[in-house]
Amino acid sequence: MVSFDVVVIGRNEGLRLGAALRAAKGLARRVIYVDSGSRDDSVTQARALGITVCALDPVRPFTAARARNEGFAALGPDRAEFVHFVDGDCILQPDWPAQALDFMREHPQAGLVFGRQFEARPDASVYNFLTDWEWDKPAGRDALSAGCVLVRTTAMVELGGYDEALIAGEDDDFCLRLQAAGWETWRIGGAMTEHDARLLSFAPWWRRMLRAGYSYGALGQRHAQKGRAQRVRALVWGGVVPLLGLIGLVFWLPLFLLMALAIALSLTRQTRRFMRMELDPDRAFRAASVLMLGKHAELQGLVRFWRDQRAGRVSGLIEYK
Repeated sequence: MVSFDVVVIGRNEGLRLGAALRAAKGLARRVIYVDSGSRDDSVTQARALGITVCALDPVRPFTAARARNEGFAALGPDRAEFVHFVDGDCILQPDWPAQALDFMREHPQAGLVFGRQFEARPDASVYNFLTDWEWDKPAGRDALSAGCVLVRTTAMVELGGYDEALIAGEDDDFCLRLQAAGWETWRIGGAMTEHDARLLSFAPWWRRMLRAGYSYGALGQRHAQKGRAQRVRALVWGGVVPLLGLIGLVFWLPLFLLMALAIALSLTRQTRRFMRMELDPDRAFRAASVLMLGKHAELQGLVRFWRDQRAGRVSGLIEYK
């Protein structure tokens, strides 16, 4: 099997980081851990495992994009032909590297490849279930990855890495820039990483959706039509429909009833979709309801992005853990 290097990035991941580092160390030629100002024992854990640590200078803003770029640079000129980026709350699966490396060898135009990321405990909460559902992307070419991905070194160098100005959506942006440069981005079958979201309450889920909305705005600014559907859904279900419903409740009851019907139909459709995934009706309805409420958070994230752009502000990280 062709060798590969791993860059693990993290910030205050606790015990999850140790599991991520041990899994990567057992599979890769070399592992670099990039720490973004952790206040826990993340750096100590990495060093205890004999892993090289790259601690980011806090003078510059922390972003996942910056962490990946600096980890890649820390590998030096003798880095492997392929580098796997791994988030600090994710565990590489033993059979994945061989499958991914074989695919990259057989597809020389593939700039990156990723597989199925899955939740460690999807049944622990409706929020974990929705996160697992979100990870389950269709296989195929021109796919947009999350943070865990195997990248061809030459493609990474050619592109100049991730856009460090992005606090969210840097993965989608990287994939789209690769595609524009003539590279292919693939999602293939096979379990790649186990993710531990630990989303057990509504508040962190809301922040996660707010971050997603912010990324939709950033993506739209850079790539026009990309992410347009997500922005429209956030505007319609997070803003227009509730606002019209409120106006109808005050001024014209038929409008309120029409908006209530639209929400009910959308919830019914999504509930049935989740029931086809073998969820019981109650859990399916709760998942659909949380998904609907998430549109309000996404809209809040979009508005925050637009305000930041208008004011010329550089936003800090939007953390949900």
